[in-house]
Amino acid sequence: MRPFTPPLAAFGTIDWVVLGAYLATMLGIGLVAAWRESRHKSDTREFFLGGRSMPTWALAISIVGSSLSAATFIGVPDDAFAGDLTYLILFAGNFIAVFLVGWLFVPRLYRAGTVTIYGYLAQRFGEAGRIAVSVTFILGRLLASGARLMMAAVPLVMLVRGVTAADVTKEQMILALLAIGFVGTFYTVFGGIKTVVWVDTIQFVLVVGAAVLTVSLLLARIDAPLSEVKQTLAGAGKLKWLDLSFDLSKPYTLWAALTGQVLVAMAAYGVDHDLAQRFLVARSPARGALSVIASQFIAILVVGLFLTIGLLLYVYYDGGKKLPPDAGRAVYQLFLMRELPSVVSGLAMAGLFAVAQGSMDSAINALASSLVADIYLPVRALQGRPIDPDKPIDAPKWAVAAMGAVMTLFAIGCVYAYDPKGGFLKFALGVLNYGFSGMLAVFLTALLTRRGNSASVIAALVTGAVVVGLTQNAPFQWMTGRILGTPMTISFTWAMPVATGLAFLVCVSGRPAHVREVA
Repeated sequence: MRPFTPPLAAFGTIDWVVLGAYLATMLGIGLVAAWRESRHKSDTREFFLGGRSMPTWALAISIVGSSLSAATFIGVPDDAFAGDLTYLILFAGNFIAVFLVGWLFVPRLYRAGTVTIYGYLAQRFGEAGRIAVSVTFILGRLLASGARLMMAAVPLVMLVRGVTAADVTKEQMILALLAIGFVGTFYTVFGGIKTVVWVDTIQFVLVVGAAVLTVSLLLARIDAPLSEVKQTLAGAGKLKWLDLSFDLSKPYTLWAALTGQVLVAMAAYGVDHDLAQRFLVARSPARGALSVIASQFIAILVVGLFLTIGLLLYVYYDGGKKLPPDAGRAVYQLFLMRELPSVVSGLAMAGLFAVAQGSMDSAINALASSLVADIYLPVRALQGRPIDPDKPIDAPKWAVAAMGAVMTLFAIGCVYAYDPKGGFLKFALGVLNYGFSGMLAVFLTALLTRRGNSASVIAALVTGAVVVGLTQNAPFQWMTGRILGTPMTISFTWAMPVATGLAFLVCVSGRPAHVREVA
């Protein structure tokens, strides 16, 4: 196998041309969208729902494109390099979840006829309940997406500057985040959900293309037949994909996938408007449900591709023996920086930009739609100053711009809060549960029962966040240490059913609200 080579210089001229072409294309899309908007001023519903005219295949790809992030691009290969293939078992829970979402969530939420999925909650629990859930979504999504955006900064700086992860400074990360945030916000401000879907599709092709090129290059560089590569991986235990243990500290076991991950995925695709907005813009409830289900078949192929990169890196670097001591958890970044030929490294950088912006544009569009439809317009109505949501107004664009700026600031905050010892992947996945658990409990109450009101909704949201916080942090370990004699750790997949179950009990304890429910 090829010996470890010394660091290459930072980006070359051709690499900068490739990256510049990508960034110019994204800015050009924003300018075209602005020109079209100047000719036809969209109303709020058109801007956020796109006339419910988007094709199913594009929505499915857009869902995957939005769910991809630096946690996938960088975290999944590094996870496979350091571990095995057990991460794949989470898709068992994902497939169960998307079928439940397609059957239970999509028809009711689509027929509610609202701009966001939280409009349905106003019909079930009243405006206070809708606003509370929307605020929870906005805060949780800003935190989660800000974390995902932050993760792209480290490899971006490494590739551009030609340095290791240990040499990346916070100031350099902040500059990278400002660049990503500006471009991602620019084209989203003018185009609305239609632009987001089509840009996500373009970015998805670029990301997958970069991954395929990496796999091809690794196979060419590894001086061994595939049978020997497989034997090496099997001997090191890297091909293990099924963990049947009941260890609650492990997030990737079969039992965690069939319990907690089902709820995590139901929340991601059913109650988190970042992804749920896709089925609202489909041509029918059936097509919306199909787009959610189809997205998982695409996603498992993409994740499998990135896991393959991690396994091949393990073989290429001889189990880590050929890595420098300062490589840390940045193996894939190191390979991208030191081993890729000119042009290919530019494409890889463009792919990393694409994955960062793909998760950002969808999020700020969803955040803006919730801010306008679930908070701004209802509050004005409660003040006796209603605005017709079908009337052309500038609020959507201002909301998108504001959410883009705020998310960038959240990402900068994450630069100072992130603990690199836990790894990119678990950090990104674990942070979602704080809002997800209470929100899922509220939606399950609305869809499965006739109970609950605004007060019990707010109490359920608080319960979910508090329980997740207790189980994932030091207080829980201290308490279990005192009771059991040894501190106990619960992974994010196991924390979800506990928090959601308690929040559901709190929500259904409320008396039924006297509000019209959509059939």
